[in-house]
Amino acid sequence: MDTHLSPLDLADLRRWIGRCEIVRDTITPRLEASFRATLDRAPRQPVAGEPATPGVHWCLAPQIVQMEALGDDGHPRAGGFLPPVPLPRRMWAGGELTFLDSLQVGDLVTRNSRIEDVAVKEGRSGTLCFVTVRHAWSTARGTALDERQDIVYRAMSDEAPVAAGETAAQSDVLWQRSWACDPVLLFRYSALTFNGHRIHYDRLYATEIEDYPDLVVHGPLQATALMMLAAEARGSAPRGFAFRGVSPLFAAGPFTVKGNRDGDGVRIWACDRMGRTTMKAQASW
Repeated sequence: MDTHLSPLDLADLRRWIGRCEIVRDTITPRLEASFRATLDRAPRQPVAGEPATPGVHWCLAPQIVQMEALGDDGHPRAGGFLPPVPLPRRMWAGGELTFLDSLQVGDLVTRNSRIEDVAVKEGRSGTLCFVTVRHAWSTARGTALDERQDIVYRAMSDEAPVAAGETAAQSDVLWQRSWACDPVLLFRYSALTFNGHRIHYDRLYATEIEDYPDLVVHGPLQATALMMLAAEARGSAPRGFAFRGVSPLFAAGPFTVKGNRDGDGVRIWACDRMGRTTMKAQASW
């Protein structure tokens, strides 16, 4: 991995603000069935026109480049639509979804993306660069989903990243579901999303190069598990969903998603096997 990084030039990176990208993809029956199976739902044969499973949009229209265009970490090299942030660790920090219409099996979906902001902050682990992207997902029926995606970049650190989330009181839990978390789940989700980031499926790389204690669970996979719990608790998929990563979640055993009522909505969070919170979310109807 290249350790000779260019200085972070915020003024130059902010030139990417306003950059747009339009891509299209189809929610095929095979994609929907594969997504359901990965989430441990009965896949059955999806029928065109039925609502797709919430979260399947993260499997659509991934960035596709040739092998020679990938970096050592499995990501496409910096540049292109996203700004070339010279910090090697890239992860989802969170986001917010507003569902205006259900995506359906068979839909041709257009994603119109725009770089909304680039900002730099100093954190406990050093310099952090946040890139905010706005996605509008539409079908022939109109806009189906408005999404804000928050991406965080940070430098490698001599200090190994560890889970440091707080532990919620068990009495605060009204609903919960446990997820078996192993390399097969992470590999399947990486394949569905065409995500080559090696921290999710290559344990040797994750532990020896990026100094994580184990494989890292995808942010959108955790968010999907949280949305599923919220939908099961209320009997319908939420119209609004905002989530924020609190601490890395590692594939060193099962994780649990938990929730409770919060006014007219639902407050939900994900915990590792030690009970530490790794992601928080709010769902509304």
